[in-house]
Amino acid sequence: MVTRSPMTVAGHKRLQAELQNLKTVERVKLSKQIEEARAHGDLSENAEYHAAKEAQGLMEAKIRDLESRLATAQVVDVASLSGEKVVFGATVTVIDIDSGEEKTISIVGEDEADVERGLISYKSPVAKALIGKSIDDCVTVKLPAGNKDYEIRAVRFTDLTG
Repeated sequence: MVTRSPMTVAGHKRLQAELQNLKTVERVKLSKQIEEARAHGDLSENAEYHAAKEAQGLMEAKIRDLESRLATAQVVDVASLSGEKVVFGATVTVIDIDSGEEKTISIVGEDEADVERGLISYKSPVAKALIGKSIDDCVTVKLPAGNKDYEIRAVRFTDLTG
């Protein structure tokens, strides 16, 4: 049985664009580098050729990985979701009960997570604590540095492109 991994529409488009670039631009560049290195003569002692072939192998592995992730993606159109319950794709505003600091985070797929932009994986401790909860609920997140208590202030569903 194939395990499906949730991914937003924006994340899916980003991975598709990356795959397309690898196949149509980067693959062609590497082929040219290999041809040029091959033209330099003896392949057994040609460092440029061996480096280019190694880079080609790594790129082909990355292409296969991206194809696999796209094939197993369960694409979720966040803009079509609604409600007050936190689910995958939700953008949640929370208040740190101890400090009073307000934080807004969006729960996304593993390939889309970017803490600097407030995008957290649905598998993260914070997301796991929030999923299933509603506005005004308090949650305790177990973190390596200790427990953190948050109160959910808002839940919204917006397109995450950008």
